[in-house]
Amino acid sequence: MTRARTVLPTDIVALVTFDGRVYPNEAKPWDRLGLDDRGPHALETALEQWFSFATGKHTWVSVRGATIRGLISARKRAKNTAWEADCLINADEDESVCQSLLARMSEGVTKAGAERIFLRASADSPICDLARKSGFFPFSHETLFRLEDTNPKGPEELNLRARVTEELYPIYQLYNAATPANVRSIEGVTFREWQAALEPWGGKPRELVWEENGAIRGWIRCLSQGEAGRMALTVHPNYEEATGALIRAALRVISGRSPVFCLAPEYCASLASNLRGAGFTAMEDYVLLARRLPVMVKEPVPEQVGKTIPAS
Repeated sequence: MTRARTVLPTDIVALVTFDGRVYPNEAKPWDRLGLDDRGPHALETALEQWFSFATGKHTWVSVRGATIRGLISARKRAKNTAWEADCLINADEDESVCQSLLARMSEGVTKAGAERIFLRASADSPICDLARKSGFFPFSHETLFRLEDTNPKGPEELNLRARVTEELYPIYQLYNAATPANVRSIEGVTFREWQAALEPWGGKPRELVWEENGAIRGWIRCLSQGEAGRMALTVHPNYEEATGALIRAALRVISGRSPVFCLAPEYCASLASNLRGAGFTAMEDYVLLARRLPVMVKEPVPEQVGKTIPAS
């Protein structure tokens, strides 16, 4: 019989070295994309990457008897109402192991206030089908691009400036214009939902905006991550001709970092085309899945006689 429980500090070592094999993380959070294979040794990389989850508050393992068969960990995104699976290790061919972990995670984050839980997986991963059977819905496909030579060529072509705090709603309006309705219905049907679902970067990215005709038409985010860098772009569909210039502007911000990674959603063909034109190479395809969770309603506390304060 398989059951899911909270994790113990010794579990992770037993799991990643089970049967002499090192099991990969099937969950693909944005801040780890492209970096999973950069460690000097497979076991050392696994221990470094996963041991931090061993005492995590929101981590669960699946056990059969005394044997650990899988692990899952979840973290919140920008707000407490949106969470994501950032670690999913499956060491068993039995589908019930992964499904029990996904169910236990969904239950746990619901109690923590989550309204949605996200999961990114490789497009060819069997986890995608198991997640669908566990109530997750695929809503977007992405491709990770990688660039080694990050020295931008040519002069600055656009007048960019730093984003200020008060411009988050105009950025949301840009997101609405650039993103299909079926994706927005999961990620950000409202400003509150969109803001909550913004992905962690593993640091604070530098943000720049491009204005045209009195409105923000382009938004770039860049982060130096050790020797590497990562960038994200959102461009208004009526101004796609500026995509190449925005890519070059982002590369100037993180000049000297190598490699540089960028995710291109399937619905944004212009971004993928311009990344290839700038020398980026497609690495891997991913599926984004999400599950809406029941909202926990707190029971009202009965008012005690003698504790009422009259209003005057």
